[in-house]
Amino acid sequence: MDEQQPEILRAVEHEVTALLRRGRVISWEIARGVHPDLEPNAYGLLLWLRRCDSIRLTDLAARLGIGKGTLSRQIQGLEGLGLVRRDPDPTDRRASLLRLTEEGQHRFDAARSARLGQFREKLDNWSERDVTEFAKLLRRFNEGLG
Repeated sequence: MDEQQPEILRAVEHEVTALLRRGRVISWEIARGVHPDLEPNAYGLLLWLRRCDSIRLTDLAARLGIGKGTLSRQIQGLEGLGLVRRDPDPTDRRASLLRLTEEGQHRFDAARSARLGQFREKLDNWSERDVTEFAKLLRRFNEGLG
């Protein structure tokens, strides 16, 4: 990017900051929709578990870029809320597979449906092409973050 355009970078910084700030508020709301005692960061864990069906803790930690100890504590909290369970890994007796409980799936799906409804409402007057391009650019930006 041309170094002559710092105002464009400042505009990007402003919009990303606004998005992150709003995202934190939305994360609190969506987490409370899943369970009143759920931490906002945990929604992302539930999202990955819903996508994967089941996954080892070490693999999930690697995908999320967080330490196993930190993730283990977060998973224990989700287990305590009855949202996640550990099943024995059939390929390795020393390991276990994480997955959502039926209650976890039900609560997650209901909260996600509400969240997607909010997105649908906000993007309703956008063309399908614009929404597709927006998703593509967000993915590209996120992948560039590491």
